[in-house]
Amino acid sequence: MNCIKSCPTEAMRVIEGKIRILSEICISCGECLRRCPHRALLPEDDDWDYILSKRPMAVVTDPCFCAQFSWPPIPSLTAHALFELGLEPIFEEYEAAYDVAAVAAARAIKNSPETAKPLISTYCPAVVRLIQIKFHELIPHLAPVENPLETSIDLWRARTKKREPVTLVSPCPARIAMVRSPVGRDVSSAEYVISTSKLAREVLIGSGDPSKKVTIDSSTETPRWIAWAKTGGESMHVRAFSNQPVRTLEVDGLRNVISLFQEMELGKLRGIDYVEARACDLGCIGGIGNAESRFLSRIKIDNVKMSFNITEQYKKELEALYHAKVWMLRDEIVPIEQMPLGEDLVKAMEKLKQLHAVYAELPHLDCGTCGRPSCRVMAEDIVRGEGSLDDCIFRLKSRIADLSREIYELSKRLVHTMTPEGK
Repeated sequence: MNCIKSCPTEAMRVIEGKIRILSEICISCGECLRRCPHRALLPEDDDWDYILSKRPMAVVTDPCFCAQFSWPPIPSLTAHALFELGLEPIFEEYEAAYDVAAVAAARAIKNSPETAKPLISTYCPAVVRLIQIKFHELIPHLAPVENPLETSIDLWRARTKKREPVTLVSPCPARIAMVRSPVGRDVSSAEYVISTSKLAREVLIGSGDPSKKVTIDSSTETPRWIAWAKTGGESMHVRAFSNQPVRTLEVDGLRNVISLFQEMELGKLRGIDYVEARACDLGCIGGIGNAESRFLSRIKIDNVKMSFNITEQYKKELEALYHAKVWMLRDEIVPIEQMPLGEDLVKAMEKLKQLHAVYAELPHLDCGTCGRPSCRVMAEDIVRGEGSLDDCIFRLKSRIADLSREIYELSKRLVHTMTPEGK
C-alpha cells in the first residue's frame, strides 16, 4: 500500500497480488519508487551494456550529473572522465541551449498579458504531465519553451552534421519519459536513456577522479547552466536575461507543487510572473535516479563561481538563435482526459449513477487494502467491471459475519422427524 497511496494521480493498483500501473495517467514522478522499501519498482531505462557496445556514444546529461562526484561540479572535469569511458559529452551546446531558453522565457513573460500570468516552467516533465492530467485550467500558463536538453542535441547535430544516436543521462523517471513519450514534440532528439546512478558508478570505476589528472585554475567559473540542477537556478537565469523586473516563485516536492497549483487555480498567485516548479525535493539534484545526496549536491553548486555577464557578440548569437525559434515547443500541449465511463453520453451518465450507488456502499476509509488508492477509485473499477464489492475487506467481513449468523440460525433448526412431541 506504500506505493499506491503515494501516487498523486491514482495511477496504481494491486490486482491479484501484482502491481498494475495505468500508463495513461502516470506522470513518471518517481514517488512510488521513493516509497517502496523493497525496490520492487525500478526506473525503466535502457540496458547499460548495450549502450557500452555502441561506443563511441554521444551523451547529454542533466546539469545535476556534474554534482554527483567528490570533485567540483565543473563540466570540463566531468567531460574528461566521460571521454575516458569512450563517451562524447556535448557540453559545448549547453550554454547556448540554456541561455536561449532563459531569453525565451523572459520574453514570454514580457509579452504575456496579466491574465496569462504567472507562466509555468516546462523544464520538469513530471510537472507538465501533472498539469495535463489534473490541472487543465493551467495549461495556457505553460511557457512554450522546449527543454534545453532537447535543444542542445538539436544544436549539436546542426553543428557537427552527425546523426548518430544520443543517450540522455536521466536523474529521474520523468526524464526517461521525456525520451520515451515526449511532450511538445513527436519524437525526442535522444534515442537512449540511462539513469544517472548507472553512469556515475561507471565513471568512478572506470576513470577515477579527473581532478587529479586535469589542472583547473582556481579562478575558473562554472557555466551558469549548472544552476538549473537545483531549485531556483532557472528563475535566477530568467531574471538575469530579462530587461525588466521579474517576480518569480520557486517550489519543489510534488505535494508542494500540487498545493501551489490548487492555489493558482483559485487565483491566489496574482503578482507573480513566473513559477519554477520541480517534482523532486531541491530540484533535479533530488531525483530518485541520482547517486549523490541532494544536500551535498546543493552545497557543491552553491560554492562554485558563476557569471551572467555576456559579450555583445554572444548577445547577437543568442538573438539569432531566438529568432530561429530553436527554443520553441513544436507541438501544442493538450490536456490528457481521465478515463471516461463510456463513450456514449447517456451510458456514461447511467454509469455515473451506478458509481455513486456503489460508492455509497463502501466505507469511505480509503485504507488501500483492496489494492486501490481510494474508495472512489474502487467504485470506478467496479462500474467498469474490473472489481467487485467483495474486494473491500470491510464489506467482505460484514458478509462473512452475516453468513455466519445465518449458518448458526440454520444449525439450530431441526427437521420434523427429529422434533420432540409437543414442540
